[in-house]
Amino acid sequence: MKKFELNAVVTQRIDLAPGLMVLRIAPESGPVPTFQSGQFAVVGLPASAPRTPLADPEEPGADPERFIRRAYSLASPSLPGEHLELFLTLVRSGELTPRLFALRPGSRLWLGPKITGLFTLAEVPDGQDVVMVATGTGLAPYMSMLRTGITANPDRRFAVLSGARHSWDLGYTAELTTLARVCPNFSYLPIVSRPKDEPTPWGGAAGHVQSLWQGGALEQGFGRKPTARDTHVFLCGSPQMTEDMTRLLLAEGFTVHEKGRPGQVHVEKYW
Repeated sequence: MKKFELNAVVTQRIDLAPGLMVLRIAPESGPVPTFQSGQFAVVGLPASAPRTPLADPEEPGADPERFIRRAYSLASPSLPGEHLELFLTLVRSGELTPRLFALRPGSRLWLGPKITGLFTLAEVPDGQDVVMVATGTGLAPYMSMLRTGITANPDRRFAVLSGARHSWDLGYTAELTTLARVCPNFSYLPIVSRPKDEPTPWGGAAGHVQSLWQGGALEQGFGRKPTARDTHVFLCGSPQMTEDMTRLLLAEGFTVHEKGRPGQVHVEKYW
């Protein structure tokens, strides 16, 4: 257990909707680890930590001495700072998120010593535009990328295509909407799949995020149809979305980026 000694603290918690929150954490000693935008941190809690009342009951017989760890993409900018930001959705039957949702400012947790991952902008050539497609909390790495680099790359066009069941599940909507207003090189396209559930009429796009690409919604912001010659596409979210988008992109001449085989489609498989 000494290996997983609790070494970080919650500095702020922002509840966006039931089962959706932003959690900011910082090491108890030493600086916030350095990282590249798009990378992930590993956090953990002992199984003895309390669970939120919103979670499903845990199966009996689980080992109370085990330590639960999971990787989460960071939404905070990759600049020297005072905290790391996680964008979390509650998995009611899960092991770790019900315990993370029981945390409050001042609560302690474990933060892994390294932040890592290959889902970054490092291998996007200069002069190439970037389209970021997300469902749910798959938006987190894109927030880090935008917060870090959008003003440093005024000649590169960025777009976020963000999908969720409901408008209140989209996350960071105010920040992204403002960014689209003040940055001429950025477009934000949200979409919800259950518009009939909205308490007030939803005036935006309805359907799955894939339909934003298929319907040409992005062309208005970019002024042209993105192609494999000039655009890299990042995918982060549900397996169904990443599979559907990959299939659409391959049919249009894009190739999947892999180690040793550069391509234009970057997939984060965190599910």
